Amino acid sequence: MYQTISEEICSPLVVPAKTSEDRRGEMSSLFISLLRIPLLLLLLYGFVCSLDILSSAFQLAGGKVAGDIFQDNAILSNPVAGLMVGILVTVLVQSSSTSTSIIVSLVSSGLLEVKSAVPIIMGSNIGTSVTNTIVALMQAGERNEFKRAFAGATIHDCFNWLSVLVLLPVEVASGLMSYLARVTVSSFQLHSGGEAPELLKTITEPFTKLIIQLDKSVITGIALGDESMRNHSLVKVWCKSSIFESSVNVTAAAAQNCSTELDCGKDSDLIWITQNISSQINTEKCRHLFVDSSLSDLAVGLILLASSLMVLCTCLLLIVKVLNSILKGQVAKVIEGVINTDFPYPFGWLSGYLAMLMGAGMTFIIQSSSVFTSAMTPLIGIGVISLNRAYPLTLGSNIGTTTTAILAALASPREKLPAACQIALCHFYFNIFGILLWYPFPFTRLPIRMASALGERTAKYRWFAVLYLLVCFLLLPCLVFGISLAGWQAMVGVGAPFAALTIFILLVNLMQSHSPTHLPKTLRSWDFLPQWMHSLKPLDKLITKTTALCCSPARLNDPDVV
Repeated sequence: MYQTISEEICSPLVVPAKTSEDRRGEMSSLFISLLRIPLLLLLLYGFVCSLDILSSAFQLAGGKVAGDIFQDNAILSNPVAGLMVGILVTVLVQSSSTSTSIIVSLVSSGLLEVKSAVPIIMGSNIGTSVTNTIVALMQAGERNEFKRAFAGATIHDCFNWLSVLVLLPVEVASGLMSYLARVTVSSFQLHSGGEAPELLKTITEPFTKLIIQLDKSVITGIALGDESMRNHSLVKVWCKSSIFESSVNVTAAAAQNCSTELDCGKDSDLIWITQNISSQINTEKCRHLFVDSSLSDLAVGLILLASSLMVLCTCLLLIVKVLNSILKGQVAKVIEGVINTDFPYPFGWLSGYLAMLMGAGMTFIIQSSSVFTSAMTPLIGIGVISLNRAYPLTLGSNIGTTTTAILAALASPREKLPAACQIALCHFYFNIFGILLWYPFPFTRLPIRMASALGERTAKYRWFAVLYLLVCFLLLPCLVFGISLAGWQAMVGVGAPFAALTIFILLVNLMQSHSPTHLPKTLRSWDFLPQWMHSLKPLDKLITKTTALCCSPARLNDPDVV
């Protein structure tokens, strides 16, 4: 018996030979895995193109309104109104570069001072972060993914809002950023140069130009007060034009001395002078879907908005599925380890700054912070990038987009060069000061904690994400803009009590979590207030019931539905 057992133990392990079916299965799985990489790149291309077309759709739908908002320069001189205008216009046109180019034109034409333009730049910085927040909504299907993705998207919003709350009063009181920008520009002998190459547009424009092309000079013209631009469509029709010169004879005054004119003649009693007249003649039409369309700008914008959102959702969902299939098992653990692991002690603090440099470099290459942060959002959702690592990457992306703006400013015409450089530098200094405020020390990284709280809230109540978008990027800017039009007295009368109440609530919440014994018994919890004042549950019940009734009309007659 023992001999048999020892023979079984010591006998060599026999591995069954692979059959042809096993080999075919391995080859097919390897082939499918290799196909996922080009499929992912194709989906990313569609995702980026849909973002570009989405921006064009917003400009068609609200571009002229944005131009009208910029037209009243008296309003823009109010820093709070200017901040809200920057948010609203950038949300309307979905392009911070478009709103910045309008500001450059206003400043270079003398209609707006650089100091008054700084709050608008701050607002533009807030408005551009709406894109990746919209992208996060596409991951609402899975609760945990949605929580992480929404937190990763809103960390940009939290950073921008906190920076504005501190830096806007500083700028209004001292003009710090506009002064630094003016000193920097005056320190260098700036000369207009060639445009910086745009790598991303070089790849995407061959496709997006077949869908739509816009004449952005219309928005700038309306902002500068050119009333003739109101009748022009934003849809670009002519892509090439030529200058033709023709000579015409103009009858001169009788007192004209013909002998002093080179091209002058006299015929009986008439004296005529030959003049050269230059005229611009369109020679080649653009080639895109809507070039010969009779639809209005609004109709074209709505069509593109619906189609681009549909493509965006489809691409994003498929990207998440492909990433989940590629980044699974040991592969996911290795990638997460490489991205999220800090350097060994005592150099751990360098990891965040290296991530910042990576974010700045990637954004500089693709020349779009919206594309970079939007592409990063699904990676945060599936857990490949942690929120702590996404924060410095986002801050680096902010720096990368400002360096792109500086290069674009250096390519401006001579008459616009100083204004363009000052505005680009104001944008740069805003982000640098924001990083100095909200990154160097762990206890100053409030945007991470705020974004985490928003993610938790959104995971519990998914409708909260839509409410957040409407309030932060539409209702609140419109409300504050309306109050600011009434003057400083109205702003102080409404803003001061609201600020005092907000500070009081924050202090009480802080003491409730850390030292509740120092508070009166009543304030140790908010239960003494009506539930709708300290909880979202009543609103959640109302929204759930309304949604159920709207989605299921047959349930209206159901006696169980109360």
